[in-house]
Amino acid sequence: MPHESEFEEFKESTAQLNRAIESMVAMLNKNGRGRVFFGIRDNGSVCGISLGNRTITEISREIANQIKPTVVPRILVEQRDEKTIIIVEVEGNNKPYAARGEYLIRSGDENRRIEPEQLKDLLFRNTIELITNMESFDQHLRFTQLKQLYIANGLSIDDSTFAKNMGLLTKDGRYNCLAEILSDFNNCSIKVVRFSGKNKEQMLFRNEYGYKCMLLAMKQVYTFVESLNETKVVLGHGLERKENKLFDMACFNEAWTNACLHNRWSKMIPPAVYIYDDRIEVVSTGGLPVDYTPDEFYAGISHPVNLMLQKIMGQLNYVEQTGHGVPLIVSKYGKEAFDLGDNHITVTIPFAFELVSKTVDYSMLSSSEEKVLMVVSEHPLYKTDQIADRCNLSIPRINQIIKNLKDKDLLERKGSKKSGYWEVK
Repeated sequence: MPHESEFEEFKESTAQLNRAIESMVAMLNKNGRGRVFFGIRDNGSVCGISLGNRTITEISREIANQIKPTVVPRILVEQRDEKTIIIVEVEGNNKPYAARGEYLIRSGDENRRIEPEQLKDLLFRNTIELITNMESFDQHLRFTQLKQLYIANGLSIDDSTFAKNMGLLTKDGRYNCLAEILSDFNNCSIKVVRFSGKNKEQMLFRNEYGYKCMLLAMKQVYTFVESLNETKVVLGHGLERKENKLFDMACFNEAWTNACLHNRWSKMIPPAVYIYDDRIEVVSTGGLPVDYTPDEFYAGISHPVNLMLQKIMGQLNYVEQTGHGVPLIVSKYGKEAFDLGDNHITVTIPFAFELVSKTVDYSMLSSSEEKVLMVVSEHPLYKTDQIADRCNLSIPRINQIIKNLKDKDLLERKGSKKSGYWEVK
């Protein structure tokens, strides 16, 4: 026997037309489409209706009068169990829709009122809030890094159509917000902050990855966090050797990828990673969309916020459109790993064992050594000449200071000279 859902509603008669229109609006705001059956009881059994000469006309007129923006319904008359029923189908993408001035959204088989802040979110996401519609402040953008990523993945590009094909232009042909975050130079810097202890009272270091194509910065953060994933050897009763990782790297990868993909980039506030002695937190801007329930989120039902960004990340093998990321984290750490706020989503991945906080005694450092440490903690990708320029010291002097800091086990170079980074220990 059929049952009501997010896409379908049953009404015994057209006397319930006003309530039926409310359900149409709720389904339009949730899924962009929906159907209402007249002549079927709530339990799915067919009761049939009496069809008058003006029944169809009255249904069509009331829908036109009550639903704004206007939708054109498809109205069908069918026979089921030798009884007459009417099926009204509506479809549209001009969200948000209202029924007699009231905004509703479908949740399961029920309609719920959209609160003012939720309405603002729904309105913005479908109009100016889309990063492909918002114009970048900087219209002198370059995409050498993004193009290199495509070439490295064996994909051909056409410089003359690249920006248009990648969705980097507004309808007026100007660079949009998506173009800005994927350009070679921008104002977005992703921060990885290490705190001493289990709160934010004392910061050990802050690494910044950004001012470049966001996809490159995203990879650099992943590489850095992967370097922190220590292994602890535990000997069992039979002296069997068991290795425990500090945290599940696959779960972090999913959390970090989702944070970068679904972040509210229109606010130009990038996602961040916070590391404590007992956990790692991944924070992204923007909560769940109003037409996306927590149950759908935990089930891994896809609801992309940034469609063109998802397309690009898919082409470059940054994401797989399987929706398994959230269920994977839930299976490993439970739903309590997620904090779904109105303006943020935080994923907390607990550590299998505590990190040892190492506090640096800056009183034992020279002013030049302290200055170099501060510079590389904020700019871990800096080359030696950049550090020298920032510290107003010669390159030979910087090389000597770096050697001293390495000898004191306070600084380490990760990766190659060309593509590596500095880690303050």
